[in-house]
Amino acid sequence: MPRRGITVAVIVIVACFVVLGLTSGFLVDWAWFSAIGYLEAFWTILGGKAILFFVIFAGSAILLWVNAFLAYRFARPRGHVRRIDFEQMASGVQTLPELLAQMGQRLPWRLLIAGVAGVLAILIAAGEVSNWDLFLRFFYQVPYGQSDPQYGKDIGFYLFSLPAYVVLKDWLLLLLFLSFLVAGAVYWVHGDIEFNEQHRSISPMAIAHGSALLGLFFAVKAWSYGLDRFLLLYGDNGVVVGASYTDTHIALPVLWLLIGLSIIAALACWANLRVRTYRLPVAGLVLVFGSSLVLALVVPALFQLLFVKPNELQLEKPYIQRNIDLTQQAYNLHQISVKPFPAEQSLTFQKLQANQATIDNIRLWDWQPLMDTYAQLQEIRTYYKFHDVDVDRYRLDGAYQGVTLSARELQPALLPPNAQTWVNRHVLFTHGNGAVMSPLARKTEEGLPIFYLQDIPPVATGGPPIDEPRIYFGEETDTYVIVKGSTPEFDYPKGTDNVYATYAGAGGVAVGGIARRALFAWYFKDPNLLLTSYITGDSRVMFRRTIRDRVRTIAPFLRLDRDPYLVISEGRLFWMQDAYTTSRYFPYAQRLPGLELNYIRNAVKVVIDAYNGTVNFYVADPSDPIAATYQRIFPALFKPLTAMPQDLQKHIRYPEDLFFIQAQVYRTYHMKSAEVFYNREDLWQFPRQPTGGDEATMAPYYIIVRLPGEPQAEFLQMLPMVPSQRQNMIAWLAARSDPPDYGKLIVYEFPKDKLVYGPFQIEALINQNTVISQQLSLWNQMGSRVIRGNLLVIPIENSILYVSPLYLRAESGQLPELKRVIAAYGDRVVMDETLAGALAALFKGPAPAAPPATSASPGESAKTALAGPEADRAREALSHYNGAIQQLKSGNWAGFGAELDALRPLLEEMSQPSAGR
Repeated sequence: MPRRGITVAVIVIVACFVVLGLTSGFLVDWAWFSAIGYLEAFWTILGGKAILFFVIFAGSAILLWVNAFLAYRFARPRGHVRRIDFEQMASGVQTLPELLAQMGQRLPWRLLIAGVAGVLAILIAAGEVSNWDLFLRFFYQVPYGQSDPQYGKDIGFYLFSLPAYVVLKDWLLLLLFLSFLVAGAVYWVHGDIEFNEQHRSISPMAIAHGSALLGLFFAVKAWSYGLDRFLLLYGDNGVVVGASYTDTHIALPVLWLLIGLSIIAALACWANLRVRTYRLPVAGLVLVFGSSLVLALVVPALFQLLFVKPNELQLEKPYIQRNIDLTQQAYNLHQISVKPFPAEQSLTFQKLQANQATIDNIRLWDWQPLMDTYAQLQEIRTYYKFHDVDVDRYRLDGAYQGVTLSARELQPALLPPNAQTWVNRHVLFTHGNGAVMSPLARKTEEGLPIFYLQDIPPVATGGPPIDEPRIYFGEETDTYVIVKGSTPEFDYPKGTDNVYATYAGAGGVAVGGIARRALFAWYFKDPNLLLTSYITGDSRVMFRRTIRDRVRTIAPFLRLDRDPYLVISEGRLFWMQDAYTTSRYFPYAQRLPGLELNYIRNAVKVVIDAYNGTVNFYVADPSDPIAATYQRIFPALFKPLTAMPQDLQKHIRYPEDLFFIQAQVYRTYHMKSAEVFYNREDLWQFPRQPTGGDEATMAPYYIIVRLPGEPQAEFLQMLPMVPSQRQNMIAWLAARSDPPDYGKLIVYEFPKDKLVYGPFQIEALINQNTVISQQLSLWNQMGSRVIRGNLLVIPIENSILYVSPLYLRAESGQLPELKRVIAAYGDRVVMDETLAGALAALFKGPAPAAPPATSASPGESAKTALAGPEADRAREALSHYNGAIQQLKSGNWAGFGAELDALRPLLEEMSQPSAGR
């Protein structure tokens, strides 16, 4: 009895582990979706997958089983089969049919057939289940509201119905092929099909069965050719994307002919059920596939070469126009406003002063030098990390200001090796803290950024205050953590001590019960969750903490922008993530190389709370039919954009990926005339600019500028354009981000009879400037490395100004300093310590005012005010101060502290009242 009880217990435990392994993913997802408030989306996705899996599985299993069973039923019976001789098996004497037949003797054939059909059906269904959203979109589709020019069908048919039909057709063809193999294997095992050196034969029943399946194949093939008519709208012959002249006049009639031939072949195969000869099926195969080879490949190619090519522009012109019009529709380029830009040379210092909002927000800090500076000055501890730098705008002290912003996230993996304990990684070090913010165009006297937000806890000096600085969800937070445990969490360092806090939010999933602990221990493959004493009844586990992982889990059907950005709103930290609806089935639309899409809309804005992890989806483009379809599928998931808090709406910006994609397409598709497009006489490209000794294309950038004719400066994204194989600038493209003009695209085109220097030409002028080149060479030889910043094109009224920052970095240090600003206008180039000085020199305006005396270094103030021994002490103090700055640049914190310690007594001595005064 005890032994039997132990056996039963072992069986129960093993069974529990098996059940847990099979259901843990489902149970964890259910708990996570419940905690985050999107359980309906969870059931919709799961239901869609389950229904599709069941339908595909049932259809595949039934068809495979029926064909295998019929083959077994009508196959010739074999005689008695002797036992399996394993020696003969090893020596290969027995044939495979004999072995399979012997297996059939030992296993019931019906069970074997059902098993094979079931396994194949599971594999097929598992491969098709990823198309769940495609079929949901088919059933809930919303019309596009515009017809295609070839067949007159609503474009919604191509976005929603055609993809589902193509998948269904491929599944049917695969299923018929497998049915043919399964039935053939049964006939082969029973000797109805024999192909060997002595004898080759196929029984009449096998021929009849194969003819029936082949007839079904030709019927599906006829439907496939019908679908191919619509797939002509995605062709690309190098001149036309979509159906060309040859496609509509040759390929389309050929497809109709192939449809008829496939139907004839199907009827012939079915007629062969009575005749039972191999000649009819073979004739059907030759008829359909031979005709397809000749008519669908050879004839169109010859027609294109002999008739279309000599008259290509005349014949293809209407089809080129379709390609232009629908590509502009697919990428929303048809809404771009085209305006002239005179590119005048009349910019003056007075006009600069009239555009002070633009000048004050010229970005002098490139993201890479700024990231290095942030890391040195504001990461505070090794386990904090700034992932990237975002550009945004805030109204600070009554002024509309552009700023750079970065979240200080925590990476437990950066803890020292001896501190890489389970408790530290999952219980104590759970969150980042605060953010840093700097203005775009300002620096300290030492060439370092000025901080509007800095330190831990965050100190606001001109920036928005942060009341809740803790970051539990971000771009770097990729491990699970336990909050509300029996011990407080590490909050931030304070001198030699640490400050601790307890999570007070609603994020995470409850993990207090023993069943929940066992579930998550199994899910994370971490038994510590079950064994630790730090988990209490109120504890919660936070996982899926990266922004992209969090959004993708809830809405896997959305394509995400690569750069979520941080927003400070009403004292809290939020992440904004742009999301796109895409398709590769928009008719006549150009597909970009490397991207599986030819249609895109920035349909959704996602907001994620950095503290609680709550996720809200806002529909930014209600006119998008794909977004409207998903609203039907997930009615509780999406909210209107007007429901977004007003303060967050002020930080909506035009997304980077979308603008870059649109700019890529617009380089060619700004040509609206079919003749010009055919000749490719006005192709544009992105400007080149040197970066670190190499050449790269200029990337779009955010800027605050007053557009021509507008009353005030606004936040927008822009990119200059140059003609193909040329370097002079031809236009610049802008995407507006501020309401009420959010999302509007404008292209400003330069006169084609006027030379406007492009970025690469301005770089050449800078390199040819002897004063600048000598200074750069001198710095590079003095133990420093010169870092050239990105060249920015700044439109001011009807003129173009070029600005480029210049940084210095000590060879042994990691702290870049903004030391010079290069400005260019026309063919003049100047360099100065500040932007104001460079603009004054460029336009011969008044020199910038000298900084007030309070901005001078302590040593410099003392030197100008003191004499005699006091002056000596001041010079010594200045020496220690300069030494401290050098140690700071090189990252030597110990040396920096030693210099400050030496400076302190000198300053205290100098601050004492003099006996002679």
